[in-house]
Amino acid sequence: MATNLIKNNFNNARPFLKWAGGKTQLLLELERRFPKSIRKSRVIKRYIEPFVGGGAMFFYLKNHYLVKESILMDVNPELIMAYRVIQQDVDKLITILADMETEHLQKGENARKENFYSIRADYNQQLELVDYLDYGTGWIQRTASLIFLNKTCFNGLFRLNSKGEFNVPFGRYKNPNICDEANLHAVHQALEKTEILCADFTHAQHFIKKDTLVYMDPPYRPLNSTSHFTSYSGERFCDHDQEKLARFYQKMDLKGAFLVLSNSDPKNHDLEDNFFDELYRKYAIDRVPAKRNINSNTSSRGEINELIIRNFND
Repeated sequence: MATNLIKNNFNNARPFLKWAGGKTQLLLELERRFPKSIRKSRVIKRYIEPFVGGGAMFFYLKNHYLVKESILMDVNPELIMAYRVIQQDVDKLITILADMETEHLQKGENARKENFYSIRADYNQQLELVDYLDYGTGWIQRTASLIFLNKTCFNGLFRLNSKGEFNVPFGRYKNPNICDEANLHAVHQALEKTEILCADFTHAQHFIKKDTLVYMDPPYRPLNSTSHFTSYSGERFCDHDQEKLARFYQKMDLKGAFLVLSNSDPKNHDLEDNFFDELYRKYAIDRVPAKRNINSNTSSRGEINELIIRNFND
Protein backbone atom coordinates (compact mmCIF):
# COMPACT_ATOMS: atom_id res chain seq x y z
CA MET A 1 0.00 0.00 0.00
CA ALA A 2 2.73 2.47 0.95
CA THR A 3 4.61 1.82 -2.29
CA ASN A 4 1.50 2.52 -4.37
CA LEU A 5 0.84 5.75 -2.50
CA ILE A 6 4.41 6.89 -3.09
CA LYS A 7 4.12 6.19 -6.82
CA ASN A 8 0.83 8.07 -7.01
CA ASN A 9 2.32 11.09 -5.22
CA PHE A 10 5.62 11.12 -7.10
CA ASN A 11 6.09 14.51 -8.75
CA ASN A 12 9.88 15.01 -8.84
CA ALA A 13 9.75 18.32 -7.02
CA ARG A 14 13.11 20.00 -6.49
CA PRO A 15 14.27 23.26 -4.85
CA PHE A 16 12.72 26.32 -6.49
CA LEU A 17 15.65 28.50 -5.37
CA LYS A 18 19.35 27.94 -5.84
CA TRP A 19 20.63 27.77 -2.29
CA ALA A 20 24.27 27.96 -1.23
CA GLY A 21 24.97 24.97 0.97
CA GLY A 22 22.07 23.04 -0.54
CA LYS A 23 22.11 19.32 0.06
CA THR A 24 21.29 17.90 -3.38
CA GLN A 25 24.70 16.25 -3.78
CA LEU A 26 24.58 14.68 -0.29
CA LEU A 27 21.05 13.30 -0.40
CA LEU A 28 22.02 9.68 -0.94
CA GLU A 29 24.69 9.81 1.76
CA LEU A 30 22.15 11.25 4.16
CA GLU A 31 19.48 8.73 3.17
CA ARG A 32 21.86 5.81 3.76
CA ARG A 33 22.06 6.96 7.36
CA PHE A 34 18.33 7.06 7.99
CA PRO A 35 16.86 4.49 10.39
CA LYS A 36 16.49 1.07 8.76
CA SER A 37 12.82 0.97 9.72
CA ILE A 38 12.13 4.07 7.62
CA ARG A 39 14.23 2.94 4.65
CA LYS A 40 12.50 -0.43 4.64
CA SER A 41 8.90 0.76 5.03
CA ARG A 42 9.37 3.91 2.88
CA VAL A 43 7.03 5.63 5.35
CA ILE A 44 7.83 8.64 7.55
CA LYS A 45 5.18 9.32 10.17
CA ARG A 46 6.42 12.82 11.04
CA TYR A 47 9.24 14.82 9.43
CA ILE A 48 10.58 18.11 10.78
CA GLU A 49 13.21 20.35 9.23
CA PRO A 50 14.12 23.35 11.43
CA PHE A 51 16.50 24.91 8.82
CA VAL A 52 14.63 24.19 5.59
CA GLY A 53 16.67 26.48 3.30
CA GLY A 54 16.26 25.34 -0.29
CA GLY A 55 14.42 22.22 0.84
CA ALA A 56 16.42 19.63 -1.14
CA MET A 57 15.99 16.96 1.53
CA PHE A 58 12.29 17.65 2.00
CA PHE A 59 11.53 17.40 -1.71
CA TYR A 60 13.59 14.24 -2.05
CA LEU A 61 11.66 12.60 0.76
CA LYS A 62 8.31 13.68 -0.67
CA ASN A 63 9.30 12.14 -4.00
CA HIS A 64 10.51 8.82 -2.59
CA TYR A 65 8.69 8.24 0.70
CA LEU A 66 5.19 8.46 2.08
CA VAL A 67 5.51 11.42 4.45
CA LYS A 68 2.40 11.52 6.59
CA GLU A 69 3.18 14.74 8.48
CA SER A 70 5.76 17.41 7.70
CA ILE A 71 6.75 20.66 9.38
CA LEU A 72 9.19 23.05 7.73
CA MET A 73 10.82 25.92 9.57
CA ASP A 74 13.36 28.64 8.94
CA VAL A 75 14.26 31.90 10.62
CA ASN A 76 14.34 33.72 7.26
CA PRO A 77 10.95 35.42 6.75
CA GLU A 78 11.49 36.03 3.02
CA LEU A 79 12.13 32.34 2.43
CA ILE A 80 9.12 31.24 4.47
CA MET A 81 6.99 33.77 2.60
CA ALA A 82 8.00 32.14 -0.69
CA TYR A 83 7.15 28.65 0.55
CA ARG A 84 3.73 29.80 1.73
CA VAL A 85 2.97 31.62 -1.53
CA ILE A 86 3.79 28.52 -3.58
CA GLN A 87 1.68 26.47 -1.20
CA GLN A 88 -1.35 28.79 -1.42
CA ASP A 89 -1.16 30.81 -4.66
CA VAL A 90 1.08 29.02 -7.13
CA ASP A 91 -0.99 29.87 -10.23
CA LYS A 92 -0.95 33.62 -9.52
CA LEU A 93 2.77 33.42 -8.85
CA ILE A 94 3.38 31.64 -12.15
CA THR A 95 1.43 34.28 -14.06
CA ILE A 96 3.57 37.09 -12.61
CA LEU A 97 6.83 35.19 -13.11
CA ALA A 98 5.96 34.31 -16.71
CA ASP A 99 5.41 38.00 -17.48
CA MET A 100 8.68 38.94 -15.76
CA GLU A 101 10.54 36.28 -17.74
CA THR A 102 9.09 37.36 -21.08
CA GLU A 103 9.91 41.01 -20.45
CA HIS A 104 13.44 40.24 -19.25
CA LEU A 105 14.46 37.84 -22.02
CA GLN A 106 13.41 40.14 -24.86
CA LYS A 107 15.92 42.76 -23.66
CA GLY A 108 19.58 43.09 -24.61
CA GLU A 109 22.26 42.50 -21.99
CA ASN A 110 22.57 46.12 -20.87
CA ALA A 111 18.81 46.47 -20.58
CA ARG A 112 18.65 43.18 -18.67
CA LYS A 113 21.21 44.52 -16.24
CA GLU A 114 19.20 47.70 -15.72
CA ASN A 115 16.05 45.64 -15.24
CA PHE A 116 17.75 43.45 -12.62
CA TYR A 117 18.99 46.37 -10.56
CA SER A 118 15.63 48.11 -10.82
CA ILE A 119 13.83 45.04 -9.48
CA ARG A 120 16.47 44.56 -6.78
CA ALA A 121 16.16 48.20 -5.67
CA ASP A 122 12.35 47.96 -5.46
CA TYR A 123 12.65 44.67 -3.57
CA ASN A 124 14.96 46.22 -0.98
CA GLN A 125 13.03 49.48 -0.68
CA GLN A 126 9.85 47.55 0.15
CA LEU A 127 11.57 45.65 2.96
CA GLU A 128 10.34 47.84 5.81
CA LEU A 129 6.77 47.76 4.48
CA VAL A 130 6.38 43.98 4.44
CA ASP A 131 3.96 42.47 6.95
CA TYR A 132 5.34 38.99 7.51
CA LEU A 133 2.45 38.02 9.78
CA ASP A 134 -0.52 38.81 7.55
CA TYR A 135 -0.70 36.85 4.29
CA GLY A 136 -1.72 39.11 1.41
CA THR A 137 -1.47 39.60 -2.35
CA GLY A 138 1.70 41.65 -1.88
CA TRP A 139 3.42 38.45 -0.81
CA ILE A 140 2.92 36.99 -4.30
CA GLN A 141 4.65 39.87 -6.09
CA ARG A 142 7.48 39.86 -3.55
CA THR A 143 8.01 36.13 -3.96
CA ALA A 144 8.08 36.58 -7.74
CA SER A 145 10.76 39.26 -7.33
CA LEU A 146 12.76 37.01 -5.03
CA ILE A 147 12.68 34.10 -7.50
CA PHE A 148 13.55 36.46 -10.37
CA LEU A 149 16.56 37.82 -8.50
CA ASN A 150 17.71 34.34 -7.52
CA LYS A 151 17.51 33.13 -11.13
CA THR A 152 19.25 36.14 -12.67
CA CYS A 153 21.85 37.19 -10.08
CA PHE A 154 25.52 36.20 -10.03
CA ASN A 155 25.98 32.51 -9.19
CA GLY A 156 22.26 32.19 -8.37
CA LEU A 157 22.57 33.01 -4.69
CA PHE A 158 20.34 34.14 -1.88
CA ARG A 159 22.41 36.49 0.26
CA LEU A 160 21.45 39.36 2.54
CA ASN A 161 23.57 42.11 4.05
CA SER A 162 23.37 43.19 7.70
CA LYS A 163 20.36 45.39 6.87
CA GLY A 164 18.47 42.41 5.47
CA GLU A 165 18.82 43.65 1.89
CA PHE A 166 19.42 41.38 -1.09
CA ASN A 167 22.90 42.37 -2.28
CA VAL A 168 24.01 39.87 -4.94
CA PRO A 169 25.05 41.54 -8.23
CA PHE A 170 23.72 40.87 -11.72
CA GLY A 171 24.60 37.60 -13.40
CA ARG A 172 25.09 37.24 -17.14
CA TYR A 173 22.90 34.34 -18.26
CA LYS A 174 21.88 33.86 -21.87
CA ASN A 175 18.53 32.19 -21.19
CA PRO A 176 17.71 31.95 -17.45
CA ASN A 177 14.72 29.77 -16.54
CA ILE A 178 12.95 32.34 -14.41
CA CYS A 179 9.50 30.74 -14.48
CA ASP A 180 9.87 26.98 -14.06
CA GLU A 181 6.15 26.29 -14.19
CA ALA A 182 6.37 22.50 -13.99
CA ASN A 183 8.58 22.53 -10.91
CA LEU A 184 6.52 25.22 -9.18
CA HIS A 185 3.44 23.02 -9.58
CA ALA A 186 5.41 20.04 -8.27
CA VAL A 187 6.59 22.05 -5.27
CA HIS A 188 3.01 23.15 -4.65
CA GLN A 189 1.89 19.52 -4.58
CA ALA A 190 4.75 18.56 -2.25
CA LEU A 191 3.78 21.34 0.17
CA GLU A 192 0.17 20.24 0.50
CA LYS A 193 -0.70 19.42 4.12
CA THR A 194 2.70 20.74 5.23
CA GLU A 195 2.99 23.20 8.11
CA ILE A 196 5.35 26.06 7.28
CA LEU A 197 6.64 28.25 10.11
CA CYS A 198 8.98 31.21 10.43
CA ALA A 199 10.77 30.53 13.69
CA ASP A 200 14.08 29.82 15.40
CA PHE A 201 15.11 26.15 15.42
CA THR A 202 14.31 25.83 19.12
CA HIS A 203 10.61 26.23 18.30
CA ALA A 204 10.71 22.77 16.73
CA GLN A 205 10.78 21.24 20.21
CA HIS A 206 7.01 21.76 20.42
CA PHE A 207 6.48 19.29 17.56
CA ILE A 208 9.24 16.73 18.06
CA LYS A 209 8.29 13.50 19.74
CA LYS A 210 9.30 9.85 19.76
CA ASP A 211 10.20 8.45 16.31
CA THR A 212 9.98 11.87 14.62
CA LEU A 213 12.59 12.15 11.84
CA VAL A 214 14.41 15.48 12.23
CA TYR A 215 16.97 16.73 9.74
CA MET A 216 19.02 19.74 10.84
CA ASP A 217 21.04 21.63 8.25
CA PRO A 218 22.14 24.83 10.02
CA PRO A 219 24.28 27.55 8.47
CA TYR A 220 27.66 25.89 8.25
CA ARG A 221 30.52 26.84 10.51
CA PRO A 222 33.09 28.58 8.25
CA LEU A 223 36.16 26.47 7.50
CA ASN A 224 38.43 29.44 8.19
CA SER A 225 38.30 33.13 9.05
CA THR A 226 37.94 34.18 5.39
CA SER A 227 35.23 31.77 4.25
CA HIS A 228 32.13 33.46 5.71
CA PHE A 229 29.28 33.59 3.22
CA THR A 230 27.79 36.69 4.94
CA SER A 231 24.22 35.53 5.62
CA TYR A 232 20.91 34.09 4.47
CA SER A 233 18.91 35.90 7.15
CA GLY A 234 20.87 39.09 7.90
CA GLU A 235 22.51 37.52 10.97
CA ARG A 236 25.49 35.21 11.36
CA PHE A 237 25.24 31.76 12.93
CA CYS A 238 28.29 31.86 15.20
CA ASP A 239 29.97 29.26 17.42
CA HIS A 240 27.68 30.23 20.27
CA ASP A 241 24.69 29.33 18.06
CA GLN A 242 26.33 26.03 17.09
CA GLU A 243 26.73 25.22 20.79
CA LYS A 244 23.11 26.18 21.42
CA LEU A 245 22.08 23.83 18.60
CA ALA A 246 24.12 21.00 20.14
CA ARG A 247 22.28 21.45 23.45
CA PHE A 248 18.98 21.41 21.56
CA TYR A 249 20.09 18.22 19.79
CA GLN A 250 20.75 16.56 23.15
CA LYS A 251 17.33 17.59 24.47
CA MET A 252 15.56 16.21 21.39
CA ASP A 253 17.56 13.00 21.69
CA LEU A 254 15.95 12.47 25.09
CA LYS A 255 12.53 12.60 23.40
CA GLY A 256 13.38 9.52 21.33
CA ALA A 257 13.41 11.30 17.96
CA PHE A 258 15.61 10.22 15.04
CA LEU A 259 18.08 13.07 14.59
CA VAL A 260 20.30 13.69 11.56
CA LEU A 261 22.50 16.80 11.39
CA SER A 262 24.99 18.00 8.78
CA ASN A 263 27.74 20.59 9.05
CA SER A 264 31.16 21.51 7.74
CA ASP A 265 34.17 19.55 8.95
CA PRO A 266 36.71 21.87 10.64
CA LYS A 267 39.41 19.27 10.04
CA ASN A 268 39.42 20.20 6.35
CA HIS A 269 41.36 23.28 7.43
CA ASP A 270 42.82 22.29 10.80
CA LEU A 271 43.31 18.66 11.81
CA GLU A 272 43.47 19.74 15.44
CA ASP A 273 40.06 21.43 15.36
CA ASN A 274 37.74 19.13 17.33
CA PHE A 275 34.87 21.62 17.68
CA PHE A 276 32.10 19.32 16.45
CA ASP A 277 33.77 16.12 17.64
CA GLU A 278 33.55 17.50 21.16
CA LEU A 279 30.05 18.96 20.84
CA TYR A 280 28.61 15.68 19.52
CA ARG A 281 30.98 13.19 21.15
CA LYS A 282 28.04 11.05 22.36
CA TYR A 283 26.76 10.49 18.83
CA ALA A 284 27.73 8.82 15.57
CA ILE A 285 29.84 11.18 13.43
CA ASP A 286 30.57 10.32 9.79
CA ARG A 287 32.79 12.26 7.43
CA VAL A 288 31.65 12.17 3.81
CA PRO A 289 33.09 13.82 0.67
CA ALA A 290 31.25 16.78 -0.84
CA LYS A 291 31.97 19.60 -3.25
CA ARG A 292 31.87 23.28 -2.45
CA ASN A 293 30.88 25.16 -5.60
CA ILE A 294 29.72 28.58 -4.42
CA ASN A 295 32.83 30.52 -3.50
CA SER A 296 34.31 33.64 -5.06
CA ASN A 297 37.78 32.14 -4.67
CA THR A 298 38.06 29.25 -7.10
CA SER A 299 40.95 27.79 -5.10
CA SER A 300 38.49 27.25 -2.24
CA ARG A 301 36.20 25.14 -4.39
CA GLY A 302 36.50 21.40 -4.80
CA GLU A 303 36.02 18.25 -2.75
CA ILE A 304 36.12 18.40 1.02
CA ASN A 305 34.56 16.44 3.87
CA GLU A 306 31.28 17.28 5.52
CA LEU A 307 29.88 15.89 8.74
CA ILE A 308 26.74 13.79 9.17
CA ILE A 309 25.81 13.31 12.82
CA ARG A 310 23.18 10.82 14.05
CA ASN A 311 21.81 9.81 17.43
CA PHE A 312 21.25 6.20 16.30
CA ASN A 313 23.48 3.54 14.73
CA ASP A 314 21.20 1.26 12.67
